[in-house]
Parts: sequence; structure tokens; C-alpha cells
Amino acid sequence: MALQAGIVGLPNVGKSTLFNAVSSSAKAQASNYRFCTIEPNTGLVNVPDPRIDKLVELVQPIRTVPTQIEIVDIAGLVRGASKGEGLGNKFLANIREVDAIIHVIRCFEDENILREEGAINPISDKEIIETELQLKDLDSVERKLSRMEKMLKTGDAKMKLEYDVLLQCKEQLNKGKSILSMNLGKEEKAAIAENFLLSEKPVLYVANVDEASMHTGNKYSDALIEAAKNEGAQVIVMTNAIEAQIAEFENPDDKAMFMEEYKMTEPALDRLIHSTYKLLNLSTYFTAGVQEVRAWTIHQGWKAPQAASVIHTDFEKGFIKAEVISYEDFITYQSEAACRENGRLRIEGKEYVVNDGDVMHFRFNV
Repeated sequence: MALQAGIVGLPNVGKSTLFNAVSSSAKAQASNYRFCTIEPNTGLVNVPDPRIDKLVELVQPIRTVPTQIEIVDIAGLVRGASKGEGLGNKFLANIREVDAIIHVIRCFEDENILREEGAINPISDKEIIETELQLKDLDSVERKLSRMEKMLKTGDAKMKLEYDVLLQCKEQLNKGKSILSMNLGKEEKAAIAENFLLSEKPVLYVANVDEASMHTGNKYSDALIEAAKNEGAQVIVMTNAIEAQIAEFENPDDKAMFMEEYKMTEPALDRLIHSTYKLLNLSTYFTAGVQEVRAWTIHQGWKAPQAASVIHTDFEKGFIKAEVISYEDFITYQSEAACRENGRLRIEGKEYVVNDGDVMHFRFNV
């Protein structure tokens, strides 16, 4: 599943440093000048999941494949981007392609790092980006409505619904509010999906704090958390530079020693990756055999045939049944054979909604 989360923010807030930390396949250039990132860097990131480690212990497979998400490091946005300021048009085109936004906000003082917006102000920084996305959306919505008005006379019900929802979006955007905060229903979202509106994307905030505040936060991150509560968004407080250093360690013992020095039980990065996975509305099921233990990524709420399709499209076309063991049962009984003997292996049909953590085997006929 090629779902992407884009890292965005004003220039020099720690976006590329964060990307360096999360990306295992690419290293973005992190320098102290405007528009250091021009072409978006993209990296596939393993999603930490202790469940796959426990399955590997029990099954002892030849190969282990964790689930992944794609992270994109997008150029720094500036005030006026919606009107083409800076790399505005490129930024907005790149952000249009991602499915969720990781918004990095500077919550630290450092006179050596350039800042064009004056004193540190996380709320203002947050609002600058929100406003630019909303202004771009307003322009897109108004253009689309203008084009649609000439065609509405055809009486197309699908077009009429899109037009009505876009009118509501226009009203919302004119109030300076995002489309995400409208809480549109499934049918309404589908009606405007092809417009790829920017302020409809779910957002996760990263408060990039100084080293002294990595465990406690500070007045800047506290203010951001309070502001995010109003929109039901999550804030991850972390020190991007420390996380980038942790990610550099290849030896687990060295990594553990470094984290112990900073009194860390886990990298904040793990929390960020898990939160991003949830933000993308994703879920995991496992296949577990001697050849391979593998985590598969699906959308929450998918039924068994859809889940089978991520292995191969033929699995969905020829789906017959799914053999399902809950993760908890697999760990309790310690093998597929023991689960089967104790009646913990279920046979499910086409209407079965896959649960996060299910261990599955598909029967199909093509």
C-alpha cells in the first residue's frame, strides 16, 4: 500500500533532521539555509511492532518482513506560499500527493538557527501553514464551483452532491477553518475526493524541543499541545537531533547505552511512527510460517478478501475462506498446530472484518 505521510513545516524547524531519523533508506541534507530541501526526499520506514518479534521467537522463520510506511520530506513553506511565494507551488503540489501530514514546529531557542518569523511562536507557526493550505483550497474550490455551475443543469445527482459539499467547504474556508474540522461523512468525502483538498488531510504535530526539555516539554510545546486539543490532534514532543543520533547506531548495545544516558526507555521516534500509522487509518495482520513471518498493512475495517489482496490480487479474486488465529491465542498456545487442536483457529468467510493482529492463512482458487 503506497500510503504516504509528508513532513512539513516552516524553514529550519528540524524537518530534514527528523526525516534523517525516521528514514532507513535515505539521508536528507540538513543545512541551515532556506529551501535546503527542494525535491521531496522519500524513505520507507519500518513500523516497530513487538508482536512480530514474539511471533519470530515462536516460529523461527527463515525470513522476517515488518510492515512499512512511506515518509516524504517536503520543502519548507513560507508565508504567501498559496500565492507562489518561495517554493510555494512546488510545496503545495507535493503535499497534495501525501495522505497525512506530520507538521514539525520549532519549540526551542537557538540564535544560531535562522528564523524569519521573529520570536519563537509555535501557535503562529502552526497557523501560517494552516492558513496557506486553506487559501490554496479556497482558490481550488472557487475555481471548481465556477466550472460546475455551467454543468449543473444536466441534473447529475453525483455532480449535485459534489457541488453542495464544495459550497459547504467554501463557507468553512472563508471562516479560516480547515475542511478536516468539518467532520464530513463517508459519502461527502467520496464526493469531493478527486479535488485532493489540502486542509482535509489528517495532521500530527511534532514539537521539536531542546535537549533540556525532551522529557518534560517546555512552555512552547505546552502551548502547542493546548492548541492541538481543540482540533483533536496529537502532539509528539521530541528532540529531533537526539532522535537522529539514536537512528545512526547499528549496534543495539551502543544504542541502548546512548538511550540510557538520556534516560529514555524507547525512541520518541517509535511513538511518532506508530501515531503516523494510526493517522493513516492503517491496521496490521500477520502470516506466520517457517519460510516467513510477515506483517501486512491494510486499512482499518477491511474484510478478509480485501486483506488477502495485499498478498496477491488472485487471493481476492479466488477467495474461499480465511483461517484466523488471534495474536493473543497464537502467543498463548505457541503454534498454529496447538491453536488448531484447542479450537482457537477459526474459519471465516467473505464478510469477516480483519482485526488488528490477526494471524491469517487464506484459502483461494483461481
